[in-house]
Amino acid sequence: MTDARGGGPGLCPTLLYADARAAVRQLTEGLGFRELSLHEGEDGTVAHAELTQGGGVVMLGSRDAGRGAFAEAMRHAGPAGVYVVVEDVDAHHARAVEHGVEILTAPADQDHGSRDYMARDLEGNVWSFGTYAPEVPA
Repeated sequence: MTDARGGGPGLCPTLLYADARAAVRQLTEGLGFRELSLHEGEDGTVAHAELTQGGGVVMLGSRDAGRGAFAEAMRHAGPAGVYVVVEDVDAHHARAVEHGVEILTAPADQDHGSRDYMARDLEGNVWSFGTYAPEVPA
């Protein structure tokens, strides 16, 4: 899904972390995301970062770096679950294991035709990686 400008995804999960810098490191090194941008606050915390994988984008930042309505609304938010489409689940899983990512389920073929696995990041968010790609009608 792209936005009205036609250049970027129209849906971006947004997560806040107590240690956003460690989250960026785990997501890029261990789970294969690519850093698009990282903006620091005056105190050196991650004010906003954007990471991409497979045409999607996740935005994240430091839990206590933001001010305003979003930061207040997210102050006590719990872990989230995010699904990411990958081409080679087994290779992706091997990379995650190599980097010490907590694996919740090993790669497995599902009844609906997907092959997927689940992992948990350093702050409890659950990431599912699989071959199933929802089709969005034009």
